[in-house]
Amino acid sequence: MKQFTYTITDAEGIHARPAGLLVKTAAAFASDIQVIKDGNAANAKKIFAVMGLAAKKGETVTVTVEGGDEAKAFETLQAFFKANL
Repeated sequence: MKQFTYTITDAEGIHARPAGLLVKTAAAFASDIQVIKDGNAANAKKIFAVMGLAAKKGETVTVTVEGGDEAKAFETLQAFFKANL
């Protein structure tokens, strides 16, 4: 399992547009991908779960990736968070 933490820099936090892009990005991988905020975990492949975290600017999330393609998923998601959130 691989994981990283990221502090949200987008002024609107994880809102609909980036949440949709995150789900689309995560769905491309077979690995189990979770976004965790304040002890609450959300499946990164489900938009309502991701938006339900209500992550705002300045809050920190942890992303965990576990599965056969976790190395590629980890790199892709880390780049995604830096570019979009």
